Order: sequence, then C-alpha cells, then structure tokens
Amino acid sequence: MAINEQSTIINEKDFMSRGKKIILIGYRCTGKTSIGKRLAGRLGVPFIDTDRLVEAATGKTIKALIEARGWVFFREKEREAIATLTSLEKSVIATGGGAVMDKENAAILKKEGLVIWLVADEDTIVERMLADAATAEQRPSFSTDDLGKETRDTLSIRTPVYSRLADFSVDTGLSGIDESVGKILHFLTELGGSGPPGR
Repeated sequence: MAINEQSTIINEKDFMSRGKKIILIGYRCTGKTSIGKRLAGRLGVPFIDTDRLVEAATGKTIKALIEARGWVFFREKEREAIATLTSLEKSVIATGGGAVMDKENAAILKKEGLVIWLVADEDTIVERMLADAATAEQRPSFSTDDLGKETRDTLSIRTPVYSRLADFSVDTGLSGIDESVGKILHFLTELGGSGPPGR
C-alpha cells in the first residue's frame, strides 16, 4: 500500500509540475467547489472558481449581478474571467455550470488543461440545491419553471457538451468528496505524468 501511495504522489506532482491545469465542469451542485478545493489541497496548487472571479471583478454576487444586468451581461463577464485562465499555471479550476455552452470558453478550457466532468443525476442535484443555503445567492433561476423541470431541461441541453469536452468523468452522486478526489488522482496516475490526452 505504501509503495502504491508513493507512486501516486510522484505521478500527481509530475503532472502538475508541467504547469497543467485541472478544469472541473458540470451542472450546479455536482461538487465542483468542494471537490476542487480538496483536490487542489492534495496537489498543493491554487484553487480558482470562475464565479468568484466574476464576483471580484464586478463587486456583486452572481444573483445581484444577474438581477441588475441580466444573464447576457453575466455571460460576458464570465467569458472575460475564463480568458484570464490562459495566464495561469498549475491550478485546479471550477467553472460555472453553463460556461461550456459558449464556444470560446469551451475552446479555452479544452486547450488549457485536463477537463473533468462531475456528474450527478437530476434528483441528487435538486436535493443538494434545496439543502444548500448558498443556492439563493449563488444560483439564480434560469426560468420560471419549478426546480425539477428547470434542472431536467437544462441538463438535457448541456449534457452532450459536457460529455464531448470531458477527458474523464466522476459520478458524484455515487461517490463522496474524498472518493471522487481519489478517482481523479488515480486517473492522473494512469496518465503516468504524460499530460492530458491530445494536448
């Protein structure tokens, strides 16, 4: 066990030492922030959340920004935030759930690092959103539909894009934070420090 653990550490660090970024994509409440922070801690690299970059740039919460300026303005600011990622080196980056729907964003994310898709089923997502106090301020509604229908409809549109961009995926509805992080680290080990496929 000790030998395997040491081997994992060497390969993870080798991957990150090449300046690679790990980019987490996926719908709301699939664990991008919690898993991203834990993963960054394990790898000893910064954790960056693109939503927080938007908030820092505008001085408003995501909800307040969208209420004041609308979704189109938010997406413009999100695009600007994602463009800044090209100047960063090794890091773990959590993206907003809809960021990948912009072709420019998707191209940058795919070019900049290893894209990992965090997946959860509709029921799990809705349950987590209802239980999370941050939902009201950080996750404004896309429509006037009830949460279940909104989630189902939005997932049906985004899932093919998530799937196309992903180098690897983890079902966080079946795995807790530590197990999900472990699966990602194991995938890095399997890469053997050679970098993401196709880079």
